[in-house]
Formats: sequence, structure tokens, C-alpha cells
Amino acid sequence: MTPLRGERLNPPNPLQGSNGVAFGPDGRLYVAQFLAGRISAVDPATGDIEVVVPADGPVRSPDDLAFGADGSMYIADLVPGRVWRRGPEGEFSLVSDEVKVPNGITCVGDRLFVNEMRMNGRLLELFPGGGDPVVLTDGLAFGNAMQRGPDGCLYYPHMVSRQVWRIPPDGGVPEVVAEDVHDPVAVRFDQGGVLHVLSRGPEGIVTRVDLHGSGSRSLVTSGVTGLDNAAFDAENRMFVSSFASGGITELHPDGRTRTLVPRGLDGPYGVTIDLGGTVYAADHYRVARPEHPAGDGSGDVATELLQPFCHGITADGGLLHTTSQYGTVQTYDPADTSTRLRATGLDRPLGIAARSDGTLVVAETGAGRVLAVDASDTVTVLAEGLAHPVDVALDAAGRCYVSDDRLGAVLRVDDGEPVVLADGLGAPQGLAVHGDALFTVDTGQRRLWSVSLTTGESRVAAEDLAVGPPRATAPGPAPALFTHGVPGLAPPFAGLAAAPDGSLLLSADAEGTVLRLTPDA
Repeated sequence: MTPLRGERLNPPNPLQGSNGVAFGPDGRLYVAQFLAGRISAVDPATGDIEVVVPADGPVRSPDDLAFGADGSMYIADLVPGRVWRRGPEGEFSLVSDEVKVPNGITCVGDRLFVNEMRMNGRLLELFPGGGDPVVLTDGLAFGNAMQRGPDGCLYYPHMVSRQVWRIPPDGGVPEVVAEDVHDPVAVRFDQGGVLHVLSRGPEGIVTRVDLHGSGSRSLVTSGVTGLDNAAFDAENRMFVSSFASGGITELHPDGRTRTLVPRGLDGPYGVTIDLGGTVYAADHYRVARPEHPAGDGSGDVATELLQPFCHGITADGGLLHTTSQYGTVQTYDPADTSTRLRATGLDRPLGIAARSDGTLVVAETGAGRVLAVDASDTVTVLAEGLAHPVDVALDAAGRCYVSDDRLGAVLRVDDGEPVVLADGLGAPQGLAVHGDALFTVDTGQRRLWSVSLTTGESRVAAEDLAVGPPRATAPGPAPALFTHGVPGLAPPFAGLAAAPDGSLLLSADAEGTVLRLTPDA
């Protein structure tokens, strides 16, 4: 066996997705990581990170957090619809499982409030010591990060209607305080009581609103794509998180930034390379270019397109074709930044490849099918009855191969019938063909397999790969793909692509990198 040498195209991501943030009693900044399923504590002086709530515990998809007066941490566990209390000694107790899509969470003294990230969502008071939830108001157009303001009211965004609202914590009539705010995702007050509204868009806009005078606004553009949340320390320094690229960044009032924890890839999921040699990664919330630094010293890679949600990807001429496990297939043209919807309503489409005539071949994982999408966007079934098809690849003759991570096999589609080419491959996901060899990533044993297309003989080509995130060790069923009609948590996918020079590109989702694997001369 010729050994393969691995080279990272980008640095590992210390925080694969950073969402809700709050300073704890120990002065550290606590970070909820929705995609990674864990909570980490960051030292604001050094950037050192400690995982305090690992992915193998009861919390499955933490999206926001807050601290009570006694030092307890309260966690909004979005997909299962649970709110947890983690006591000062680290013990967990369930506060409520009656909140639908819990997201924004805040404490006012020893009182606990949470809102729902859905249409017609509610804002509720919960009682950790027991008692039924109390609904303060409903009708939220996707609530998110909220906080008590200087006037004692709770301030919260309506993400869809681009507004900021407030309501007294004892209830009353909610009131709009700001309209037409740029993609609001979080509201935060600094130590001086100034309202800051974070934008979830690509520019990283923060809007400051004067609530005490004329209501005037000022904008700061941070350049942090996909802002999620913020926290101010005792010295009034502002630290922001990014759902799109993780990390923690200090944002100065004049827009200057300082990287505390570097940003990077949240996944990645699928990976591809175009004819010009540019590598693209499907990174759940965006299409990224791993070989191209963002240029701001953050450690992040360049964002080609902020596109929730993106999991499978293939380059075809000058186009990029993508899938979302939430049901769609799209085509993106980098030349004019246009996006075309090719198929919708599918059941977890994932791996994607393009034939020479432009027809797209898609693994519809949830339905156990392989589909074709032609130039007129007509969808036909190429094969069905598969256990769990994950990725597809085409050889030089146009024959279709599909990986099935439940069957532990790679199959060839012959006249609509899936025929096993090789089995005993563990949990194969990403597929790539180069010459007479097919390669697949075994995320169970963290191996790369090489399979002969003529004989079906298989061998291990590489081992100890950084694939398969720690979430796989968590007990119980995986978090749902949808929850109350909104996207839940998409399962990970370790993509694979063949480059023209014979090297392989691997989505190393356990560390947030893309690896280039080449024969070691």
C-alpha cells in the first residue's frame, strides 16, 4: 500500500460553530455550540478553551445559555425542546420540556425567561424550583437572544419581521422599540445601557440604537459573517460569536476586531474542486473556500456564499450544485452570484454528482433512493430500496456508485438495480472515483478505503482520519432534522472529492478542516 500524506488546507476550528455566549461567575466566557452539541468556556485573557458540557451528555443542541444569581447555568436545548439547569457543582436537572424550539434565554436575578424561535412563538417565564410556565406574550416572528434592559423590560428580536420588541417581566402589552433592523438575531445592552442589535447577515452588522433620546441609530460593520450573539465584560468589552464560522471575536466600538478564538469551518460536510483548482466546502450555513484565508487575521476561510443550509456539493464547469438535507437541490453561479432552485420537497438529499450532460445525480438519504435531476429540473428515480444512501460518484463511463453507511457497502447502479461492489466497509460516506479506483470514507473506523472498480477488491488506504464528530457517542436517538416545522440538526457528513492531480480532498469534520491526501513519494 502506498501511504497517503495528509495536508490541511485550513487550520482546525477550536469552536465549530459558536452561538449563545455569556460570562460565568468565574469570569470566563461560556459558549453554546449548537452543531457540535457541547458548551465550552473561554478564558478572555488567553483564549484557552475548556469543554464544560461535552457532547455525550444530556444536552443535545445547546443554542443559548444564561447564568442565574446562584451561579447555575441555564441552557436552551433547541431541537429536543428542553431547558436545562446545570448547578454550580455540575449536576443537571430538567427545568422544562414544554417550550417549542427554545432559543433566547436570560435571567433576571433568580427569575428565568426563554423565548421560542418559530412563527407565533412565545416568551415564557420558567420556574426551576417547580411550577407551570407562564406565557408573557406570543406572536413572536422567530425569537432569539434577549436581555433585560436598563428600564427593567425584556428586549427581544423578531427575526422575520426585522423588529425589536420589549415587555415588562411581569407581563403586559409588548411594544415595538425598533423596526426595519438589519436581519436582527440578538439584542444586547452594554454596561452603559446602550442597545446593540446583531445582524445574522454576511457583513456582520451591529446596529446601536439610542433608546433614551431621539432613537437615532449607528451601524458598525464587523466583517464577522453570521453573527449570532454577544456579551459585554465588566470593562465593557464586546465579544461576539458566529453561527457560520465559530470563534470568538472582540469587537471595538469603531469596528476594529481582535480575534480571541480563531474562526473556521463549522463542519465541513461535502467538498469539491472546480476545473481551475479552487476547492469549495459545503459548511452547513455557507459555501466556503478552505484554501483562501478570510484576510482579516481571524483564522477563518473565505465565504463564497452565506447559504443556509448546504451539505452536499459538486463543481460542474463554472457552476456549483448543492444539496440541503432539509429537502432542496440548488445551483449556484459564482460568476453572477445567482442561485437556482432545482428540486424541493426531497427526503434528506445529500451526496451529489454531475453527469457530462449536466444531469445531476443525488443520493436521497431519507427515502433510500438515488435520483436524477435533468436540465429542465425534472426529477426521476434511478434506484430505490437502499437502506441509507449517503453519497454518489460517477466513473469515466458514467456509471453511478453509491455509498450506504448502514449497509457498510458501496453499490453500483446497474439498470436501476443497486448491486454490491464492496462491503465490510464500516460506515462509508464520502465517495470519489479516480481512474480504476473508488475511494470512500469510513466514519465508523475513521479509515479511507480504496476499492477496485473492476474486481471489487478493497484495501485500507489511510487510517486515523479526523472524521466522525464526538456527537456520535451521545446516548439516545439523534436530534431530529426538523422540530415544530423549523430546521433542527442535520447529521454530519464526511465528504470526499478527487482532484485532477490524483490527490483526494477530505472533509475532516472532527476538526473542522479539509485535508488533501496525496501519495507519499
